[in-house]
Amino acid sequence: MEILIQILQLLLSLSILVVVHEFGHFAAAKIFKTRVEKFYLFFNPWFSIFKFNYKGTEYGMGWLPLGGYVKISGMIDESMDKEAMKLPPQPWEFRSKTGLATTDYNVRGCNYECSSGICNIHRYVNFLG
Repeated sequence: MEILIQILQLLLSLSILVVVHEFGHFAAAKIFKTRVEKFYLFFNPWFSIFKFNYKGTEYGMGWLPLGGYVKISGMIDESMDKEAMKLPPQPWEFRSKTGLATTDYNVRGCNYECSSGICNIHRYVNFLG
């Protein structure tokens, strides 16, 4: 029973890290007015445990607990959509954004994780006195 509790604690803590990290990418996309197609905790190769749509974004939870992802429109390397490459970039797509914006997308996930870690250490130290 103790092992099961430890496994669940590990999954919960990793899930929190994944959500914070992916939210960093999500926030950058929203700041630069880029369309976000999906925001998922865990991967969903064949089906999702649950999913819902809100303002054009599909939010959900997959069944494979190996991470999570944010699918941003125009990130061709992730979606492998070769047909979209033939069309001109749309203003809401990742590939139409400036170098600063694309760098911010990539860096913000790590920044959110580091910031949350620093905040948690600060809370822990203040709690202990």
